[in-house]
Amino acid sequence: MSAFSSFFAFFARIFLAVLFVASGWEKVIGFEGAVQYTATASTLPAPQIVTALTLVVELAGGILLILGLFSRVAAFVLAGFTLLTIPFVHHFWTMTDAEAMANQIHAIKNLAIAGGLLMVTAFGPGAWAIGPGRR
Repeated sequence: MSAFSSFFAFFARIFLAVLFVASGWEKVIGFEGAVQYTATASTLPAPQIVTALTLVVELAGGILLILGLFSRVAAFVLAGFTLLTIPFVHHFWTMTDAEAMANQIHAIKNLAIAGGLLMVTAFGPGAWAIGPGRR
């Protein structure tokens, strides 16, 4: 991998990871609000457990991506997690008007994010990584 490609692979990993680290951290500092959001926005039971698991996946996956440590596994897990938010949180096909439009945008955005994560899964973290699977 050229230095040019490694530069872009590194920043792509960072840009993807920031979303998850920031979201996970927001759940840590505002846990009760996050639980309330999970209870009202998702179709999942046990919102406290779901919120706790979500923040662990977001923080751990994001940090691993930043470091480039087990980044293929982290990216794969985060891609699956991101795709699962579509049927369980952003199910726009069951909504109407502005709520449907906003959630459709979130669903499409999540498809794009999952696509970027699957690129990391397929091609590795690039040369600027500390873990196995560097290329």
